[in-house]
Amino acid sequence: MFNIAKSLSQIFAKEIQKSKSLRLFATRSNRHYNLFKKNDEDDYTKAKKQRNLKENKEEENGHRSIHLHKSRGQHILTNPRVLDAIVSKADIKPTDTVLEIGPGTGNLTLRLLEVAKKVISVEIDKRMIEILNKRVSEHGFEDKINVISGDALKAEFPQFDIVVANIPYGISSPLIAKLVFGDYSFRSATLLMQKEFVRRLLAKPGDSEFNRLAVNVKLVADAKFVMDVSKRDFVPCPRVDSSVVKLTPKDEVPDVNLNEWLAFTRACFSKKNKTLGATFKQKRKVAELLRRSQLTNEPEETVMIASDKGDTDERIEQIDEEKDQESDVEEYMSDSSLGTEMSLFKDKIVEVLKAGGFEDKRPSKLSNEELLCLLSLFNRSGIRFHDSRHGNVDPGVVLDESF
Repeated sequence: MFNIAKSLSQIFAKEIQKSKSLRLFATRSNRHYNLFKKNDEDDYTKAKKQRNLKENKEEENGHRSIHLHKSRGQHILTNPRVLDAIVSKADIKPTDTVLEIGPGTGNLTLRLLEVAKKVISVEIDKRMIEILNKRVSEHGFEDKINVISGDALKAEFPQFDIVVANIPYGISSPLIAKLVFGDYSFRSATLLMQKEFVRRLLAKPGDSEFNRLAVNVKLVADAKFVMDVSKRDFVPCPRVDSSVVKLTPKDEVPDVNLNEWLAFTRACFSKKNKTLGATFKQKRKVAELLRRSQLTNEPEETVMIASDKGDTDERIEQIDEEKDQESDVEEYMSDSSLGTEMSLFKDKIVEVLKAGGFEDKRPSKLSNEELLCLLSLFNRSGIRFHDSRHGNVDPGVVLDESF
């Protein structure tokens, strides 16, 4: 018994010693780990925290000196983590010239200046420009920035490589149209916009939000969701949250007349949940297409997109032209001598829809490839959607769901 007790005592002693040795290699608790990690990161984050404190002070001084107009979409993004994330996701190269729309007081601008070769900032509010220039000068970036005073929808942009911007909500549609349909060559556009607008922009066939905005943008560019941004990260606080989306122009764009495509998608998505058969068999739609097809016997020439999208006079002029077109359609519908011609033309429309298998399909379920196929079938049968007498279609108006 004595030998057994001695043996057990020796075994327990060895286990205790082994346990003490293993403790030296044990994983520290999260509290200890975070403490040591914090100490290790102090040197790394100290400069960044000081920069953020300095910028916050500058922002506060800037915000106190001016009145921000919510009606003009003047909401300043103030969260430094979000600002840093936007710059990081934009994938800016040291050789890039960055176009920024609506820099405001310069919170995003200063970060862009740190990583880009040059920044072109377009700002309509002269009060903002004064604050922006002062902050840029204090950071020693005067030689890296070109500030354009004016309306971004009317301004002619110098050459740029990439777009990074917090876009005022009110100009989202026309500005996107100007970038993706205009004569600009750029790598990508990282844009902060209203969350609901981004959802519609990213919508796919079959989604309840799918609309002509998504269809038309997808024709020429790929859209990718980046992140959501809380409304609490802005001053003053807007009523809705925002999202960041990244647009990348496509290397190859379908060979389609832009005017014809925009007019076609507008006709299809006027009642996106109706079947195409129901939409195009309507008497008014038949009269409208008959009139346009009679006026346009030949394919249109190359389309040039004007750079001053959103010009008030042009929009008023376009609305007046649409009223004239409505009057012409009314005349067609009331002209009894055109009854037979309209009936034959309606049969042609139905024949095209049936031949492609589109009569019972809804626009909200169709891909761009299917819509391009249908447009091609219509055009080959002499059915046109754009009235060439009234010039080019304004993509900014067509992309805007309120029109």
